[in-house]
Amino acid sequence: MANHDNNDNCSLLTGQAYEICESETKDDNPCGLVAKPMRALCEKDHGISPGGGTGGGNSLTDGAADNVQKTAESLLKKINGLVAPKDSWAPKSADSALYEPFLWLGQHLAVAIFVCVVVVCGLTAWQGAPRLRQMGASTGWTLAAVASMATVPGAVMMLNKAVSAAFTAAFNSNESTLFKVIVEDIQNGADTNVPLVRLLLISALVVALIPAGLVFLTRNIGILAFVCMAPLVLASLARGGDTTAVKTWAMRLLGLLFCPFALLLVSPFVTLAHGSLVVDTVLLLAADALMLRMIFHGIPYFGPRIARGARTFVERRTDNRLAHAVVRAGAPDIYERENARRPRRIIDTPGRAAHQDRGVLLAAYGVKQQRRPGRLTTQSAVSEANRDADRRSRVRAAYGLPGQQQRNPAANGQTPATPPPPAHRRRRPTP
Repeated sequence: MANHDNNDNCSLLTGQAYEICESETKDDNPCGLVAKPMRALCEKDHGISPGGGTGGGNSLTDGAADNVQKTAESLLKKINGLVAPKDSWAPKSADSALYEPFLWLGQHLAVAIFVCVVVVCGLTAWQGAPRLRQMGASTGWTLAAVASMATVPGAVMMLNKAVSAAFTAAFNSNESTLFKVIVEDIQNGADTNVPLVRLLLISALVVALIPAGLVFLTRNIGILAFVCMAPLVLASLARGGDTTAVKTWAMRLLGLLFCPFALLLVSPFVTLAHGSLVVDTVLLLAADALMLRMIFHGIPYFGPRIARGARTFVERRTDNRLAHAVVRAGAPDIYERENARRPRRIIDTPGRAAHQDRGVLLAAYGVKQQRRPGRLTTQSAVSEANRDADRRSRVRAAYGLPGQQQRNPAANGQTPATPPPPAHRRRRPTP
Protein backbone atom coordinates (compact mmCIF):
# COMPACT_ATOMS: atom_id res chain seq x y z
CA MET A 1 0.00 0.00 0.00
CA ALA A 2 1.34 3.41 -0.95
CA ASN A 3 2.34 5.98 1.61
CA HIS A 4 -0.66 8.28 2.03
CA ASP A 5 0.27 10.16 5.24
CA ASN A 6 -0.52 13.55 3.71
CA ASN A 7 -4.25 12.85 3.62
CA ASP A 8 -5.81 11.40 6.78
CA ASN A 9 -9.24 10.86 5.25
CA CYS A 10 -7.95 8.86 2.27
CA SER A 11 -4.98 7.10 3.92
CA LEU A 12 -6.82 3.79 4.24
CA LEU A 13 -7.75 3.64 0.55
CA THR A 14 -5.68 2.30 -2.33
CA GLY A 15 -5.58 2.51 -6.08
CA GLN A 16 -8.41 4.21 -7.95
CA ALA A 17 -10.46 4.73 -4.79
CA TYR A 18 -7.63 6.76 -3.27
CA GLU A 19 -7.33 8.97 -6.38
CA ILE A 20 -11.09 9.70 -6.34
CA CYS A 21 -10.99 10.51 -2.62
CA GLU A 22 -7.97 12.76 -3.03
CA SER A 23 -9.56 14.68 -5.92
CA GLU A 24 -12.69 15.29 -3.85
CA THR A 25 -10.84 16.55 -0.77
CA LYS A 26 -7.86 18.45 -2.21
CA ASP A 27 -9.65 21.85 -1.91
CA ASP A 28 -10.53 21.31 1.78
CA ASN A 29 -14.12 20.65 0.84
CA PRO A 30 -15.98 19.48 3.97
CA CYS A 31 -18.57 17.82 1.72
CA GLY A 32 -16.03 15.88 -0.34
CA LEU A 33 -16.88 12.49 1.21
CA VAL A 34 -20.65 12.97 1.00
CA ALA A 35 -22.44 11.03 -1.71
CA LYS A 36 -23.70 12.85 -4.78
CA PRO A 37 -27.43 13.11 -3.92
CA MET A 38 -26.72 14.77 -0.54
CA ARG A 39 -23.63 16.74 -1.57
CA ALA A 40 -25.67 19.64 -3.03
CA LEU A 41 -27.47 20.22 0.27
CA CYS A 42 -24.19 20.01 2.19
CA GLU A 43 -22.47 22.52 -0.08
CA LYS A 44 -25.46 24.87 0.13
CA ASP A 45 -25.32 24.84 3.93
CA HIS A 46 -21.58 25.56 3.91
CA GLY A 47 -21.80 28.30 1.28
CA ILE A 48 -19.88 26.33 -1.35
CA SER A 49 -20.55 26.74 -5.04
CA PRO A 50 -21.65 23.63 -7.01
CA GLY A 51 -18.22 23.50 -8.68
CA GLY A 52 -16.54 22.86 -5.36
CA GLY A 53 -15.23 26.39 -4.52
CA THR A 54 -16.35 28.53 -1.61
CA GLY A 55 -18.10 31.90 -1.70
CA GLY A 56 -20.99 31.00 -3.94
CA GLY A 57 -23.33 33.34 -2.06
CA ASN A 58 -26.20 30.88 -1.91
CA SER A 59 -26.37 30.57 1.88
CA LEU A 60 -28.93 32.32 4.05
CA THR A 61 -26.28 34.63 5.54
CA ASP A 62 -24.96 35.72 2.16
CA GLY A 63 -28.50 36.35 0.94
CA ALA A 64 -29.20 38.62 3.91
CA ALA A 65 -25.91 40.45 3.35
CA ASP A 66 -26.81 41.03 -0.29
CA ASN A 67 -30.23 42.38 0.73
CA VAL A 68 -28.66 44.76 3.26
CA GLN A 69 -26.15 45.97 0.67
CA LYS A 70 -28.86 46.57 -1.93
CA THR A 71 -31.03 48.38 0.62
CA ALA A 72 -28.15 50.61 1.72
CA GLU A 73 -27.21 51.48 -1.86
CA SER A 74 -30.84 52.28 -2.67
CA LEU A 75 -31.15 54.57 0.37
CA LEU A 76 -27.88 56.32 -0.47
CA LYS A 77 -29.08 56.97 -4.02
CA LYS A 78 -32.34 58.41 -2.70
CA ILE A 79 -30.49 60.68 -0.25
CA ASN A 80 -28.20 61.85 -3.03
CA GLY A 81 -31.18 62.50 -5.32
CA LEU A 82 -33.00 64.52 -2.65
CA VAL A 83 -30.04 66.61 -1.52
CA ALA A 84 -28.83 67.50 -5.03
CA PRO A 85 -31.50 66.61 -7.62
CA LYS A 86 -30.73 66.93 -11.31
CA ASP A 87 -34.02 68.71 -12.05
CA SER A 88 -35.60 71.57 -10.10
CA TRP A 89 -39.05 73.13 -10.01
CA ALA A 90 -37.77 76.40 -11.48
CA PRO A 91 -38.63 77.24 -15.14
CA LYS A 92 -36.06 76.00 -17.66
CA SER A 93 -36.53 78.65 -20.34
CA ALA A 94 -37.77 82.22 -20.72
CA ASP A 95 -40.88 81.13 -22.66
CA SER A 96 -42.17 79.07 -19.74
CA ALA A 97 -45.77 79.81 -18.80
CA LEU A 98 -44.67 80.45 -15.21
CA TYR A 99 -41.76 82.76 -16.00
CA GLU A 100 -43.17 84.68 -18.97
CA PRO A 101 -45.46 87.04 -16.98
CA PHE A 102 -42.57 88.01 -14.68
CA LEU A 103 -40.31 88.55 -17.71
CA TRP A 104 -42.91 90.81 -19.36
CA LEU A 105 -43.33 92.81 -16.15
CA GLY A 106 -39.58 93.17 -15.62
CA GLN A 107 -38.86 94.28 -19.18
CA HIS A 108 -41.62 96.88 -19.20
CA LEU A 109 -40.56 98.10 -15.76
CA ALA A 110 -36.95 98.53 -16.96
CA VAL A 111 -38.11 100.46 -20.02
CA ALA A 112 -40.36 102.68 -17.88
CA ILE A 113 -37.48 103.46 -15.52
CA PHE A 114 -35.22 104.27 -18.47
CA VAL A 115 -37.84 106.65 -19.92
CA CYS A 116 -38.10 108.41 -16.57
CA VAL A 117 -34.32 108.77 -16.41
CA VAL A 118 -34.24 110.21 -19.94
CA VAL A 119 -36.98 112.73 -19.10
CA VAL A 120 -35.20 113.82 -15.91
CA CYS A 121 -31.90 114.15 -17.75
CA GLY A 122 -33.63 116.20 -20.48
CA LEU A 123 -35.19 118.57 -17.93
CA THR A 124 -31.84 119.03 -16.21
CA ALA A 125 -29.68 119.14 -19.34
CA TRP A 126 -28.31 122.54 -18.28
CA GLN A 127 -26.12 120.68 -15.77
CA GLY A 128 -24.10 119.37 -18.69
CA ALA A 129 -21.78 116.38 -18.51
CA PRO A 130 -23.10 114.75 -15.30
CA ARG A 131 -26.57 114.30 -16.80
CA LEU A 132 -25.19 113.01 -20.09
CA ARG A 133 -23.05 110.54 -18.14
CA GLN A 134 -26.08 109.41 -16.12
CA MET A 135 -28.18 108.91 -19.25
CA GLY A 136 -25.42 106.89 -20.92
CA ALA A 137 -25.02 104.65 -17.83
CA SER A 138 -28.77 104.14 -17.65
CA THR A 139 -28.88 103.16 -21.33
CA GLY A 140 -26.15 100.55 -20.93
CA TRP A 141 -27.54 99.08 -17.73
CA THR A 142 -31.05 98.92 -19.21
CA LEU A 143 -29.82 96.89 -22.17
CA ALA A 144 -27.82 94.61 -19.86
CA ALA A 145 -30.81 94.11 -17.55
CA VAL A 146 -33.25 93.27 -20.37
CA ALA A 147 -30.78 90.83 -21.92
CA SER A 148 -30.04 89.18 -18.56
CA MET A 149 -33.69 88.61 -17.70
CA ALA A 150 -34.15 86.04 -20.47
CA THR A 151 -30.99 84.12 -19.57
CA VAL A 152 -31.70 83.58 -15.87
CA PRO A 153 -33.84 80.38 -16.16
CA GLY A 154 -31.40 78.61 -18.47
CA ALA A 155 -28.38 79.69 -16.43
CA VAL A 156 -29.97 78.47 -13.19
CA MET A 157 -30.94 75.15 -14.79
CA MET A 158 -27.41 74.54 -16.09
CA LEU A 159 -25.87 75.56 -12.77
CA ASN A 160 -28.21 73.25 -10.87
CA LYS A 161 -27.26 70.32 -13.12
CA ALA A 162 -23.58 71.14 -12.69
CA VAL A 163 -23.97 71.25 -8.90
CA SER A 164 -25.83 67.93 -8.94
CA ALA A 165 -23.18 66.26 -11.09
CA ALA A 166 -20.36 67.68 -8.97
CA PHE A 167 -22.06 66.58 -5.75
CA THR A 168 -22.62 63.07 -7.10
CA ALA A 169 -19.03 62.83 -8.29
CA ALA A 170 -17.69 64.20 -5.02
CA PHE A 171 -19.56 61.65 -2.91
CA ASN A 172 -19.16 58.59 -5.14
CA SER A 173 -15.90 59.15 -7.00
CA ASN A 174 -13.24 57.45 -4.86
CA GLU A 175 -12.67 55.65 -1.61
CA SER A 176 -12.35 58.82 0.46
CA THR A 177 -16.02 59.81 0.25
CA LEU A 178 -18.66 58.90 2.80
CA PHE A 179 -21.19 57.14 0.57
CA LYS A 180 -18.54 55.09 -1.20
CA VAL A 181 -16.94 54.05 2.09
CA ILE A 182 -20.30 52.90 3.46
CA VAL A 183 -20.92 50.67 0.43
CA GLU A 184 -17.41 49.17 0.62
CA ASP A 185 -17.56 48.61 4.37
CA ILE A 186 -20.84 46.73 4.00
CA GLN A 187 -19.01 44.30 1.75
CA ASN A 188 -15.61 44.04 3.45
CA GLY A 189 -15.95 45.75 6.83
CA ALA A 190 -14.48 44.29 10.02
CA ASP A 191 -17.88 44.30 11.75
CA THR A 192 -19.90 43.49 8.65
CA ASN A 193 -21.15 40.20 10.11
CA VAL A 194 -22.69 41.83 13.19
CA PRO A 195 -26.46 42.07 12.61
CA LEU A 196 -26.88 44.92 15.12
CA VAL A 197 -24.33 47.09 13.29
CA ARG A 198 -26.08 46.52 9.97
CA LEU A 199 -29.43 47.36 11.53
CA LEU A 200 -27.97 50.52 13.04
CA LEU A 201 -26.60 51.60 9.67
CA ILE A 202 -29.89 51.02 7.88
CA SER A 203 -31.71 52.94 10.63
CA ALA A 204 -29.30 55.86 10.24
CA LEU A 205 -29.87 55.88 6.48
CA VAL A 206 -33.64 55.93 7.00
CA VAL A 207 -33.31 58.82 9.48
CA ALA A 208 -31.10 60.67 6.98
CA LEU A 209 -34.01 60.68 4.52
CA ILE A 210 -35.93 63.17 6.71
CA PRO A 211 -33.45 66.09 6.54
CA ALA A 212 -32.75 65.19 2.92
CA GLY A 213 -36.46 65.62 2.17
CA LEU A 214 -36.46 68.98 4.00
CA VAL A 215 -33.48 70.09 1.91
CA PHE A 216 -35.28 69.03 -1.26
CA LEU A 217 -38.43 71.00 -0.44
CA THR A 218 -36.75 74.18 0.78
CA ARG A 219 -34.18 74.29 -2.03
CA ASN A 220 -36.74 73.83 -4.78
CA ILE A 221 -39.22 76.32 -3.34
CA GLY A 222 -36.45 78.86 -2.72
CA ILE A 223 -34.93 78.50 -6.19
CA LEU A 224 -38.37 78.85 -7.79
CA ALA A 225 -39.09 82.03 -5.82
CA PHE A 226 -35.74 83.65 -6.58
CA VAL A 227 -35.87 82.81 -10.28
CA CYS A 228 -39.32 84.37 -10.58
CA MET A 229 -38.05 87.47 -8.74
CA ALA A 230 -35.13 87.86 -11.14
CA PRO A 231 -36.82 90.24 -13.67
CA LEU A 232 -37.96 92.62 -10.93
CA VAL A 233 -34.52 92.68 -9.34
CA LEU A 234 -32.65 93.14 -12.62
CA ALA A 235 -35.01 95.93 -13.68
CA SER A 236 -33.60 98.07 -10.86
CA LEU A 237 -30.33 98.32 -12.82
CA ALA A 238 -32.01 100.64 -15.32
CA ARG A 239 -32.16 103.39 -12.72
CA GLY A 240 -28.42 103.98 -12.74
CA GLY A 241 -26.44 100.80 -12.23
CA ASP A 242 -27.01 100.21 -8.51
CA THR A 243 -26.00 96.56 -8.15
CA THR A 244 -26.72 96.23 -4.41
CA ALA A 245 -30.07 94.52 -4.91
CA VAL A 246 -28.68 92.27 -7.66
CA LYS A 247 -25.77 91.19 -5.43
CA THR A 248 -28.11 90.38 -2.55
CA TRP A 249 -30.39 88.37 -4.85
CA ALA A 250 -27.44 86.52 -6.43
CA MET A 251 -25.92 85.60 -3.05
CA ARG A 252 -29.23 84.18 -1.84
CA LEU A 253 -29.69 82.15 -5.03
CA LEU A 254 -26.11 80.84 -5.03
CA GLY A 255 -26.51 79.86 -1.39
CA LEU A 256 -29.54 77.77 -2.33
CA LEU A 257 -27.73 76.10 -5.22
CA PHE A 258 -24.45 75.29 -3.46
CA CYS A 259 -25.71 74.46 0.04
CA PRO A 260 -25.46 70.62 -0.46
CA PHE A 261 -21.67 70.93 -0.38
CA ALA A 262 -21.87 71.61 3.35
CA LEU A 263 -21.74 67.82 3.71
CA LEU A 264 -18.17 67.86 2.43
CA LEU A 265 -17.13 68.94 5.92
CA VAL A 266 -17.43 65.28 6.90
CA SER A 267 -14.93 64.14 4.26
CA PRO A 268 -11.74 64.72 6.30
CA PHE A 269 -12.97 62.16 8.86
CA VAL A 270 -13.92 59.49 6.31
CA THR A 271 -10.44 57.94 6.37
CA LEU A 272 -11.06 56.93 9.99
CA ALA A 273 -14.06 54.85 8.97
CA HIS A 274 -12.36 52.32 6.68
CA GLY A 275 -13.52 48.85 7.69
CA SER A 276 -15.91 49.92 10.48
CA LEU A 277 -19.62 50.30 10.01
CA VAL A 278 -19.92 51.83 13.49
CA VAL A 279 -17.73 54.80 12.51
CA ASP A 280 -19.69 55.03 9.25
CA THR A 281 -22.89 55.31 11.27
CA VAL A 282 -21.42 58.05 13.47
CA LEU A 283 -20.29 60.01 10.42
CA LEU A 284 -23.70 59.60 8.83
CA LEU A 285 -25.37 61.01 11.94
CA ALA A 286 -22.90 63.91 11.82
CA ALA A 287 -23.92 64.42 8.19
CA ASP A 288 -27.55 64.58 9.35
CA ALA A 289 -26.63 67.36 11.76
CA LEU A 290 -24.80 69.22 8.99
CA MET A 291 -27.83 68.91 6.72
CA LEU A 292 -29.99 70.48 9.40
CA ARG A 293 -27.40 73.22 9.89
CA MET A 294 -27.43 73.71 6.14
CA ILE A 295 -31.18 74.27 6.21
CA PHE A 296 -30.83 76.48 9.27
CA HIS A 297 -28.13 78.84 7.99
CA GLY A 298 -27.95 78.27 4.25
CA ILE A 299 -31.55 78.82 3.17
CA PRO A 300 -33.11 82.19 4.03
CA TYR A 301 -36.52 83.03 5.46
CA PHE A 302 -38.26 79.71 6.04
CA GLY A 303 -35.23 77.52 6.83
CA PRO A 304 -35.05 78.27 10.57
CA ARG A 305 -38.73 77.53 11.09
CA ILE A 306 -38.48 74.16 9.30
CA ALA A 307 -35.33 73.19 11.21
CA ARG A 308 -36.86 74.00 14.60
CA GLY A 309 -40.07 72.24 13.62
CA ALA A 310 -38.08 69.10 12.80
CA ARG A 311 -36.27 69.33 16.14
CA THR A 312 -39.53 69.71 18.07
CA PHE A 313 -41.05 66.77 16.18
CA VAL A 314 -38.10 64.51 17.10
CA GLU A 315 -37.90 65.63 20.75
CA ARG A 316 -41.61 65.06 21.38
CA ARG A 317 -41.75 61.60 19.84
CA THR A 318 -38.59 59.94 21.09
CA ASP A 319 -36.50 59.83 24.26
CA ASN A 320 -33.31 58.71 22.53
CA ARG A 321 -30.46 60.96 23.67
CA LEU A 322 -28.48 60.42 20.48
CA ALA A 323 -31.41 61.61 18.34
CA HIS A 324 -31.83 64.64 20.61
CA ALA A 325 -28.12 65.47 20.32
CA VAL A 326 -28.25 65.27 16.53
CA VAL A 327 -31.26 67.57 16.13
CA ARG A 328 -29.92 70.02 18.72
CA ALA A 329 -26.61 70.20 16.89
CA GLY A 330 -28.50 70.89 13.67
CA ALA A 331 -31.03 73.34 15.12
CA PRO A 332 -29.57 74.87 18.31
CA ASP A 333 -31.37 77.15 20.72
CA ILE A 334 -31.43 80.65 19.28
CA TYR A 335 -33.40 83.85 19.71
CA GLU A 336 -35.18 85.66 16.90
CA ARG A 337 -34.81 89.39 16.46
CA GLU A 338 -37.34 91.56 14.72
CA ASN A 339 -35.03 94.52 14.18
CA ALA A 340 -31.84 95.23 16.07
CA ARG A 341 -28.20 94.19 16.31
CA ARG A 342 -27.98 91.59 19.05
CA PRO A 343 -25.28 89.21 20.31
CA ARG A 344 -24.41 85.93 18.62
CA ARG A 345 -26.82 82.99 18.19
CA ILE A 346 -29.66 85.38 17.36
CA ILE A 347 -31.12 85.21 13.88
CA ASP A 348 -33.55 87.30 11.90
CA THR A 349 -37.15 86.28 11.72
CA PRO A 350 -38.45 85.44 8.24
CA GLY A 351 -40.38 88.70 8.32
CA ARG A 352 -37.31 90.74 9.24
CA ALA A 353 -35.16 88.98 6.60
CA ALA A 354 -37.77 89.63 3.91
CA HIS A 355 -38.12 93.22 5.14
CA GLN A 356 -34.37 93.77 4.84
CA ASP A 357 -34.19 92.39 1.31
CA ARG A 358 -37.25 94.37 0.34
CA GLY A 359 -35.56 97.46 1.70
CA VAL A 360 -32.46 96.76 -0.41
CA LEU A 361 -34.60 96.35 -3.54
CA LEU A 362 -36.65 99.48 -2.88
CA ALA A 363 -33.47 101.43 -2.17
CA ALA A 364 -32.23 100.43 -5.63
CA TYR A 365 -35.41 102.01 -6.99
CA GLY A 366 -34.86 105.11 -4.85
CA VAL A 367 -37.47 104.41 -2.15
CA LYS A 368 -36.32 104.66 1.47
CA GLN A 369 -37.92 102.63 4.25
CA GLN A 370 -38.27 103.58 7.88
CA ARG A 371 -36.45 101.33 10.28
CA ARG A 372 -38.55 99.62 12.90
CA PRO A 373 -37.56 99.78 16.60
CA GLY A 374 -35.31 96.98 17.75
CA ARG A 375 -36.76 94.21 19.87
CA LEU A 376 -36.87 90.44 20.25
CA THR A 377 -39.92 88.44 19.40
CA THR A 378 -42.27 87.60 22.27
CA GLN A 379 -41.28 83.94 22.38
CA SER A 380 -37.55 84.74 22.27
CA ALA A 381 -37.91 87.38 24.99
CA VAL A 382 -39.77 84.91 27.24
CA SER A 383 -37.14 82.23 26.61
CA GLU A 384 -34.31 84.64 27.41
CA ALA A 385 -36.04 85.81 30.60
CA ASN A 386 -36.65 82.22 31.75
CA ARG A 387 -33.05 81.25 31.03
CA ASP A 388 -31.60 84.13 33.07
CA ALA A 389 -34.27 84.21 35.80
CA ASP A 390 -32.27 82.18 38.35
CA ARG A 391 -29.08 84.18 37.80
CA ARG A 392 -30.87 87.51 38.05
CA SER A 393 -32.66 86.54 41.28
CA ARG A 394 -29.42 85.39 42.91
CA VAL A 395 -27.57 88.54 41.85
CA ARG A 396 -30.43 90.70 43.10
CA ALA A 397 -30.41 88.88 46.43
CA ALA A 398 -26.64 89.26 46.75
CA TYR A 399 -26.87 93.00 46.16
CA GLY A 400 -29.90 93.51 48.40
CA LEU A 401 -29.07 91.57 51.60
CA PRO A 402 -26.25 93.76 53.09
CA GLY A 403 -28.25 97.01 53.11
CA GLN A 404 -31.73 95.58 53.43
CA GLN A 405 -32.22 96.52 57.11
CA GLN A 406 -31.08 100.10 56.60
CA ARG A 407 -33.14 100.62 53.49
CA ASN A 408 -36.30 99.07 54.93
CA PRO A 409 -36.67 100.03 58.63
CA ALA A 410 -40.32 98.96 58.65
CA ALA A 411 -39.16 95.35 58.52
CA ASN A 412 -37.52 95.83 62.02
CA GLY A 413 -40.61 97.37 63.63
CA GLN A 414 -39.37 100.97 63.32
CA THR A 415 -41.43 103.86 62.04
CA PRO A 416 -40.10 105.04 58.74
CA ALA A 417 -38.87 108.62 58.77
CA THR A 418 -40.83 111.18 56.81
CA PRO A 419 -38.99 112.07 53.64
CA PRO A 420 -37.97 115.71 53.25
CA PRO A 421 -40.10 117.89 50.97
CA PRO A 422 -38.94 118.48 47.43
CA ALA A 423 -36.45 121.25 46.81
CA HIS A 424 -38.90 123.48 44.95
CA ARG A 425 -41.35 123.39 47.93
CA ARG A 426 -38.84 124.28 50.67
CA ARG A 427 -39.05 127.77 52.20
CA ARG A 428 -36.04 129.93 51.99
CA PRO A 429 -34.90 131.29 55.42
CA THR A 430 -35.77 134.97 56.14
CA PRO A 431 -32.65 137.13 56.14
